[in-house]
Parts: sequence; structure tokens; C-alpha cells
Amino acid sequence: MVSFYSSLLACLLASTSAAFAVKPVTQSMAFTHRPSSSTQRTPVNLSMSGGASVNPDLKAPPAIYEGAVAAGAAKASASWEKIFKLGIAAGCHIGFGSYLAITVGGACPQIAEANPGLQKIIFGAFGLPFGLIMTLVTGAELFTGNTALVTAAVMEGKTTTKDLIKNWVASYAGNLVGSLILAYLAFKSGTLGNAPASVAIATAKCSLPFETAFVRGILCNWLVCMAVYMASGCASLAGKMVAVWFPISAFVALGLDHSVANMFIIPLGMMRGAQITVGDFITKTLFLLLLATLLEEPSVLWESTVRLLESGSRARMNRCRAFSYQTVLSFSLF
Repeated sequence: MVSFYSSLLACLLASTSAAFAVKPVTQSMAFTHRPSSSTQRTPVNLSMSGGASVNPDLKAPPAIYEGAVAAGAAKASASWEKIFKLGIAAGCHIGFGSYLAITVGGACPQIAEANPGLQKIIFGAFGLPFGLIMTLVTGAELFTGNTALVTAAVMEGKTTTKDLIKNWVASYAGNLVGSLILAYLAFKSGTLGNAPASVAIATAKCSLPFETAFVRGILCNWLVCMAVYMASGCASLAGKMVAVWFPISAFVALGLDHSVANMFIIPLGMMRGAQITVGDFITKTLFLLLLATLLEEPSVLWESTVRLLESGSRARMNRCRAFSYQTVLSFSLF
């Protein structure tokens, strides 16, 4: 029996001795080892402090401006039909944002009475920001943003004034059609019930004095253009959302007037019984805010001038100033 266990132990040691054997390492083996193709790894750029990324989440200011110019040139080169169709999509998107704002922020009468500031924040945070995000992500044509981007492209000589006018007219008409379509669908959906918010908001907007509504339109489109401009400098969806959320929620909470949003809000209020005529809608909203949007251009162009000064191009800076002065003069005479 003892001889059997001795023989078994000898066999086990003989079979496993290779596992503990140490093979001498030569110099060629130590320095010429190459991993197989299956184990090779590709380098990954990490976006961390102290590291570098090929595509930064946020571009530098001059790069943002150049990107905005390129985007404006691309928008201007599209056909009238394409711009019009994408304008309808943008009108629907902004209409959805206004629809949500009225449904959520407009349905808080107790909060509005006890804490008006909180109600304004709710009204601004839930609605129009998501409408503009949908517009930017899908590539739809929003008139108010185009007044900045396409104008910058004209200013830099990347497109013509004729294409600028084509883009403005087509996108504005498309925004109006899309807004009216969604206003009708929202009215027929019955989701607002008997809530008076849509009627009250539409009536209040059409009751403003000319000067008040005009200034509100200028301030509003300033923030809208900055939202579009900043979002164009962000590579990630999260960055674009942040860039859009703050300016858009701010203009809504401040009580400013957006021309395209009003294309949805006021017709919806009219359908739900607001005492507003078609003439009031055209003169006190469409025409007035259109004028305010176009006259707001110099503020955006002035910020563009700052970017040009940083780039050191005197000729481009002079073109920017000339275009700004021409715009201000034309609307002053008008």
C-alpha cells in the first residue's frame, strides 16, 4: 500500500514539474516581445482636467463665431422650399414648447398668488427651452436665430443679401404655418380643459402699448440669438441643452415676447375665446415683433464685432460696422 502511494506521488510530481520550471530569459526575448493583434488597444482621448480632447465640448470664442458664420452660410444656400419646410418644423417645435409652458406654468394659480417669482421660473423652465432644443438638434429653420447666423454670413462675405432675404422670408412663413397648425391641434386635443391661462396670456400680450411690446421683442430676441449662438459652440447634446436652457428660460421668466412663440400662443387664445381680432394679431404681434427682431440685429452684430477685433482683421471689422450702420439707418427711416 505504501509503495502504491509512493508511486502515485512520484507520477504527480513528474507531471506538474513543468509548471514550476523557470525558463531562462534571453535578451532578445526581453526586448522583442510583440503583443498579438487581438490584444492591441487603440488610444482613447480622455476629457479630464490636465488632458486633451480632439473635439472639446466648448469651442473658443473665435471658433464659435467662425462656426456660426459657416452655419449661416449653409442655411442661406438652401432652397426656398427646403427652408420653408424646415421652418414649419421649427414653428411646430416652438409651439410644443409654448404648449407645455401653458399647460404646466400656466396652471399654477395658487403658486402665482403666493410666490409670483417661483411661478415665473416654472413657466420659463418647462416649455420653450425644450422647443428650441428640438429645433437645433433636428436642423429646423427658426427665423429668430437666423437673423443672427445668416446675417453673420453676409457680413463675412460668405453669402449674399439676396439669399439672406430668401432665408428670412421662407423661415418666417414656415414658422407661421407650423405654429398655426400646432395651435389648431392643441385646441382640438382638449388637453387644456377649462384652464383660462391661454386666453389670459394671449389677451395680455395683445394689450401691451407699442413701445413696451417693441422693447420686449428686442430683449427677447437678444437672448434667443445668444442661445443659438452658444449652442453652436457646444459639441455634446448636454452642452447644447445647457446653452439653450438658461437664456430661454430667462426670457420667458422675465415676461419678454418671442415672435414665433406668439404665433402659437395668440391664435390658441383666440380659438379658446380670447377677444382678439385677426387685425390685432397681425399688427400687435406679427408686424411689431418682426420689426423688433430685425432691429435687434445690431446688438448681435456688435458682439460679432468684438470677435472680429480679437481676430485682428480690420477689413472684416469694417464690413461688420458698415452692415450694422446700414441696418440701423434703414429701420430708423422706416
